[in-house]
Amino acid sequence: MSDCLFCRMVAGEVPCDKVYEDERVLAFRDIHPRADVHLLLIPKQHIASLDELDASHDALVAYMLRLLPQLAREQGLKDGFRTIINTGPAGGQVVFHLHMHLLGGASLPGFG
Repeated sequence: MSDCLFCRMVAGEVPCDKVYEDERVLAFRDIHPRADVHLLLIPKQHIASLDELDASHDALVAYMLRLLPQLAREQGLKDGFRTIINTGPAGGQVVFHLHMHLLGGASLPGFG
């Protein structure tokens, strides 16, 4: 999708602070971090949100979820991390391309 910011990052049209990439996914640092470590993990395939997943996406989503602990370890998050998927406008989603937030570190905000 030419108007999707994350699709444009995947295509190399928009720069990002990439920390991981393979044939299925791209991970990069959030430009407005909410914690010491704040990465976004996106599929290279355009999927607007969690609401649009179907059975054909099962392997991709499982792959992404299994990749998150590896990315966390590589960022030095040995004692844990938080994963967030915002879905839809009321759920706080701003960019309508499925993405998983990986957050961690000493400044990780609480939910209180």
